[in-house]
Amino acid sequence: MYYHDKRLQYPVRVETPDPLFARQLQQAIGGVEGEIRVCLQYFFQAWGARGPHTKYRDMLLHTATEEIGHIEMLATAVAMNLETAPLTLQESAAEANPVVNAVMGGERPRHVVEGMLQRHLLSTGLAAMPTNADGVPFDCSHVYASGNLAADMYANVTAEATGRTLAVRLYNAAHDPGMKDMLSFLVARDTMHQQQWLAAIEELGGAAALPIPNSFDQAMERQDFSYVFLGTDVTGAPPPEGRYTAGPSMDGKGQFSVLQNTPLGEVPVLGPAREGSGAQAEQIGKPAGR
Repeated sequence: MYYHDKRLQYPVRVETPDPLFARQLQQAIGGVEGEIRVCLQYFFQAWGARGPHTKYRDMLLHTATEEIGHIEMLATAVAMNLETAPLTLQESAAEANPVVNAVMGGERPRHVVEGMLQRHLLSTGLAAMPTNADGVPFDCSHVYASGNLAADMYANVTAEATGRTLAVRLYNAAHDPGMKDMLSFLVARDTMHQQQWLAAIEELGGAAALPIPNSFDQAMERQDFSYVFLGTDVTGAPPPEGRYTAGPSMDGKGQFSVLQNTPLGEVPVLGPAREGSGAQAEQIGKPAGR
């Protein structure tokens, strides 16, 4: 069960509305790096969590719920930045905002910018949408909830790292002091979330918990390939040396080495096409005994 407080988690202020920046903020809502993604990812990881480690389920629920607040903040920011957007197809977005005018005359085609603004008007009445910056709806294809707690924590570190990268880029693109202030808060929360998932990984054993899943008996895998870096340079030149080419493996269960990758299998030969499959006659084999 969830409760709602109509007050925002952090203040959202816009001194100079900027419809173009509203479009850019949409990426932080419905992009693959955005808040809808991490919100749903943490919820589904929590709802599917099994085992005695209930504190990690609780941690995921706390953070997933916080992410709802981040979506709310960004949606509010989008709506505030759209307050000077054009209200008709005849009204020029260039007249509504000089920044849009500059972009239309430069790096982005006019119809692209106007098209996004009109979607905001026609679909939401100048409010945020569950889409990325190009108006593509969020489709959950990047929500990762594997049922393996350690695997999910690593996925969460990646999600927060890409999310923080986007937030930093938006901060650098922002001109409004209120938007910079809001984004500085979101960047800080991304910092914490990266740290908390890494802390959970450490509690679960860190590198010693590798490989994931650690419940699979490694005696069942081809261990002669478990810690070998395979070079694939056509000339046979060795790969650049690194931590991953020599010395103890990260889990302490093997030694890194390097091997030039060579084919170990045969050239694949498939059976003939079947009657009625739509293949050419030359592809169809004769039935046995004929």
